[in-house]
Amino acid sequence: MVVGVTVMSVEVTPEPSRPSRPARPAAVPSLRRAERLVVLGDSTAVGLGDPLPRRGGWRGVGPLAAAALGVEAGGYLNPAFAGARMRCVLTEQVPAAVAHRPDVALLVAGMNDTLRPDFDAARIAADLTDIIHRLRKVDATVIPVRFHDHSKVFRLPASLKRALSARVAELNAAIDEVVAREGVPCLDLDRLPGAYDLAVWSVDRLHPSELGHRLLADGFTGLLAEAGFAVPEPVSLTCGGGVEPSATGHAGWLVLKGIPWLWRRGREFLPYAAVIMWNSFRAR
Repeated sequence: MVVGVTVMSVEVTPEPSRPSRPARPAAVPSLRRAERLVVLGDSTAVGLGDPLPRRGGWRGVGPLAAAALGVEAGGYLNPAFAGARMRCVLTEQVPAAVAHRPDVALLVAGMNDTLRPDFDAARIAADLTDIIHRLRKVDATVIPVRFHDHSKVFRLPASLKRALSARVAELNAAIDEVVAREGVPCLDLDRLPGAYDLAVWSVDRLHPSELGHRLLADGFTGLLAEAGFAVPEPVSLTCGGGVEPSATGHAGWLVLKGIPWLWRRGREFLPYAAVIMWNSFRAR
């Protein structure tokens, strides 16, 4: 007797596939807010060349950078003064800067050193290093500048032009060495757009015009953005809020300030220029 066996097939329903979990977006580092800013240095740091209305003093790179970073009035400090050399910044300005405990310190100094008979690139490098170290102790991000060849802006006899170019090259070599060793950002003025255009310079051709100061502030804040700082209001390169100096004002500045300054610095710089002239003559 044959018994029939019915084989029942069992259909196995596959488990529904789980939806894939979306990939997590890469973490975006939060930008740091600069709440305290200090500007150190010479007459460019003071703001000369960018006058405010109604004899309100100077504006310049400092207030423009502060506005771009959103730094309020109480967080801004500028102990810079005209004629300051790198040693002046170290001894007379840095103590106030350290007490201010800035998040950011902008430094424009060194050009006055090139015009003095006791110019010493090694000492400038040592002073700049000390400035950076002291400000780093209060967690400040320090940005110095390396300089353009100002002999291309200020009309000088050929010998003086060569002498000034040589001094600026020595200064920049010292600054480059410190910047590379300390790993700090540095604003290269020679690479700013239109660095040698007359519109970027005031009538004295010694200080930036309003546009020149705006370019400086834009350059500084660009480096700060690369360093992770927020720049909520980028610097506009459209001039406004300052005063266009009149022809009378130009003449007055040259007579009262410009010519005396040139006379003082010229007498100090001429011995070095004479050496350049003599070496050039011998080379021929």
